[in-house]
Amino acid sequence: MKCPFCGAQDSRVVDTREVGDGIRRRRECQACEQRYTTYERVARVNLLVVKRDGRREAYDRQKLFEGIWKACAKRPIASEEIEAMVSDIEAALYSLGQSEVPSRTIGEMVMERLREADPVAFVRFASVYRSFADLETLKREVDGMLARRLPERDDT
Repeated sequence: MKCPFCGAQDSRVVDTREVGDGIRRRRECQACEQRYTTYERVARVNLLVVKRDGRREAYDRQKLFEGIWKACAKRPIASEEIEAMVSDIEAALYSLGQSEVPSRTIGEMVMERLREADPVAFVRFASVYRSFADLETLKREVDGMLARRLPERDDT
């Protein structure tokens, strides 16, 4: 493992912990004595994402993370929670047992988790993902969310 501070190749592992679907290692550089963290994850079978126009591209965990991160910008959602969402979605994708997954499936998984985590982040993501044509369509989506959140009132 190459030290991010000085570039030396020699480091020792100070601490190892399991986190989600991987391993977190705390390392110390033998040359500069700086400490840094690395994460190891099992390499999975290549997964292809089938876009709306039929193109196929390799699944990219970072792209998924960044999409959720943008939707959650300036919202009270910790980066650890976003990372957990990404890991959860990724696990669900691989558990489908398919080598190709439609982008629509990934988008729906993201919206489902954002709907539970933060309604504003959900609307942000949905507005880009679903390409709302006008404000009326966006309003219907928000009204639908509000209807699901508010308990039924009994006026009798």
